[in-house]
Amino acid sequence: MADLLYPPVIGAARAWFKALDLHFDICGSEHVPARGGAVLVSNHISYLDFIFTGLAARPAKRLVRFMAKDSVFRHKVSGPLMRAMKHIPVDRSRGEHAYAHALDALRAGEVIGVFPEATISRSFTLKDFKSGAARLAQEARVPLVPMALWGTQRLWTKGHKRDFGRNHLPITIRVGPPVGPGPDETALSLTDRLRERVHDLLETAQRAYPASPGGAADAWWQPAHLGGTAPTPAQARAL
Repeated sequence: MADLLYPPVIGAARAWFKALDLHFDICGSEHVPARGGAVLVSNHISYLDFIFTGLAARPAKRLVRFMAKDSVFRHKVSGPLMRAMKHIPVDRSRGEHAYAHALDALRAGEVIGVFPEATISRSFTLKDFKSGAARLAQEARVPLVPMALWGTQRLWTKGHKRDFGRNHLPITIRVGPPVGPGPDETALSLTDRLRERVHDLLETAQRAYPASPGGAADAWWQPAHLGGTAPTPAQARAL
């Protein structure tokens, strides 16, 4: 039932991308394994990041099961869709249930999508990573596949209005080689290494991005350290 529904949802998303005339630059999709379990790990800058993270797995013909806050599953429209596509609800007061669900899916050969920052970064820089993705990969003995998204914040992000006009926005996606634990490595050490890889991919995506803000009023989506007017990480923590 889930896999009968998931492909049409992907098809609808791709039709929507075409209607918006989004311009994609995706590199590294070959690093998503064609079979077996894996944890796909991305930065988080937009409400739509799960769509674009899943898009990077399409060349491998993989359907990504995302871990998402349980409120999405309680919505009358999104809830039935999320459950039917085997996404995983996360109740932060009972996180062990989501962890066990994700672990079972990984051992069954599924690809799990995780945003280890847990919430959208308002500064558009990387926040600290939670260790859950690393612990899942270690326990299930599957690879961690790092990736970075850039440009998705221009469509819809926290604190800004949605922009679903036909504005020809570029979306840049970079996927890196799998990250695996070293001998006797702790989950915290693996998480630090994973964050470094995502950080490097994010900088690569930013350098490759073909657009710049069109003036001071449009500089909100550019991080402060790159000359934009987005909050600094310290300012974002205070919001």
